Formats: sequence, structure tokens, C-alpha cells
Amino acid sequence: MDTPTPALFARRTLVVVEGVVPGDPPHRPVDIRGHPAGEAYGPEDIRELCRARGFPDVDLDNPAVVTWNGGGPDVWA
Repeated sequence: MDTPTPALFARRTLVVVEGVVPGDPPHRPVDIRGHPAGEAYGPEDIRELCRARGFPDVDLDNPAVVTWNGGGPDVWA
């Protein structure tokens, strides 16, 4: 059996948070179920994007649910 790659694992999670995009203020693009969901400026924005799409109780610390690319939940700049 092949070892899953990070990209393959990311497709299996509900939420994918991409790396920081520089700007004023910087943000992180968010995909939910493989579709662009919006920009997040902090963890609460990710929760709001999830709630708006019918996922009210997403655990951002659960790697089976959220893939963090380019840094974890503490990286916003």
C-alpha cells in the first residue's frame, strides 16, 4: 500500500487552510469540501465559514478535519 502524501491527505479533510497571503491585513485562503470558501484573518473566521456551510462544530485542532498548509493555527502573518 502506498503512503499517503500531504496533498492526498488534504483532499480527505473537510477544511484546508492555505498558507498566509501577504497583504494589509494578511489572510489565509480556506477551502471547504474542496471548494473555495473565503479568506480567514484568524481562527474565528474559519469557524464562521464552516458554520455558513452547515458545519457548526468544526474542531480546528483535529487533523482528520482540518489540514493546515504553510503553518498551523497560530500562523497569520
